[in-house]
Amino acid sequence: MTLSRIGVIGLGMMGGGMARALLAAGFEVTAYNRTAAKAAPLAEAGARIVTSPAEAADADVVLLSLADEAAVTQVVFEGLATRLRPGLTIVDTSTVSPAFARDITERLDALGVRRVEACVIGNPKMAASGGLRVFVAGERAWADEVAGVLSALGKDVRYLGGPGSAGVLKLAFNLLLGVQTAGLAEAVAFAESMGVERDLLLDAVDNSGWRSPVLAFRADFMRRRAYRPAAFRTALMHKDLRLATTEAERHGASLPLTSRTAERFEELLSLGRGDDDASSVVELTGAAVRP
Repeated sequence: MTLSRIGVIGLGMMGGGMARALLAAGFEVTAYNRTAAKAAPLAEAGARIVTSPAEAADADVVLLSLADEAAVTQVVFEGLATRLRPGLTIVDTSTVSPAFARDITERLDALGVRRVEACVIGNPKMAASGGLRVFVAGERAWADEVAGVLSALGKDVRYLGGPGSAGVLKLAFNLLLGVQTAGLAEAVAFAESMGVERDLLLDAVDNSGWRSPVLAFRADFMRRRAYRPAAFRTALMHKDLRLATTEAERHGASLPLTSRTAERFEELLSLGRGDDDASSVVELTGAAVRP
């Protein structure tokens, strides 16, 4: 089956980037975003912008890039309710819990709709260039049918197994990202408290055995002391850490470091910094955040 028309719902930094990668790969992209202003750059790039999720489902495949489980549920069962037809494939790149992934896959399967879980690893720049790593879960045959779509998102595409399995890996990655980001922030706080400049510490880390692409990316935000536009919003980091701890508890595992890290990001949320990049945790000192 030739798939050429892709509906993309959710045009945040990652969703917008993936839409660009699909356009570059030659797909016809119809896009929807709740905040219309975020769709304008994609219109210039060649996407057709629509005003409702249902219109975006007039496609061979619908790709979702949404913030959380509530948003996925609302878009799928309300926004797409009239377009959930047998044979439709939904490629869901949203980060949700494995339990939610299994449940929504079953609900859609009962309607004849195929859900392919496609958890993506990378940043917005990688998304726009088609350079993400893509971990895939769901029925193998369904994943194989959208292989061309998945390959447009990333050259490293790996099938893992049944619904929820890709979500486990994605949450494990984001757990590491959250803990390491908070750890780097504390290293900066320690150095600054001793009179060592932030840039010196970050440069030293970047030229040491502790360097990593992930930390270098976060360090750039910390170095500039500018956290918007965010590559990974604090609100989403907090959400993913809580999903990981909740799922772990459900299976008898304890994640004390992750739990404490989630609390640090929750402090930022209470200060209205949910839309800042997660690296803004470096500015968290006690009860106040520097402007």
